[in-house]
Amino acid sequence: MILVTSGKARLFALVALAALGVAPFARANINDYEFTLIEKEIKKGDAIILVRLIHKPDGKLVPDAVIFATRLDMAPDGMEMMTTDIERLPSGELGVYRFKAALTMPGRWRLSIAAKLQGEADTFESKLMLRALP
Repeated sequence: MILVTSGKARLFALVALAALGVAPFARANINDYEFTLIEKEIKKGDAIILVRLIHKPDGKLVPDAVIFATRLDMAPDGMEMMTTDIERLPSGELGVYRFKAALTMPGRWRLSIAAKLQGEADTFESKLMLRALP
C-alpha cells in the first residue's frame, strides 16, 4: 500500500488540473486587460456607449466580465461633480459592453468602470475619456 500525504495529494491534484488546462491559477496579470471605447466621440443627448474589453497579450475580446460599478462625469473638463446616470444594457456581441447615458452637455466625459474578470482575483478598474459633440 502506498501512503500519500495531504501535501503530495494536493500537488498531484494541481499537476493533474494543469495538464487538463483547468488549473485554478489566474490566467494573467490584471494589467494585461484593457477597456477601450468603440467610439470616442458621441453626439450629446441620449447616447449608447460601446466598450470593448481586451486581453492585451493575445488581442482577444473578454466576455462575461461582471461590471459592478460605473460612473460618468465631466472631470476632464474640470467638472468632476457634473455626473449623469449610466445604465448597462445587454450586448449581443461577446466582449463588448453597452451602456446608455444622457450626455447633457458637449465636452469631455470620463467613464469609470470597475469589473471582476473570470479567473482573476483582483478587481479591474479603468477610466476612459469620450467627447460629447454639440
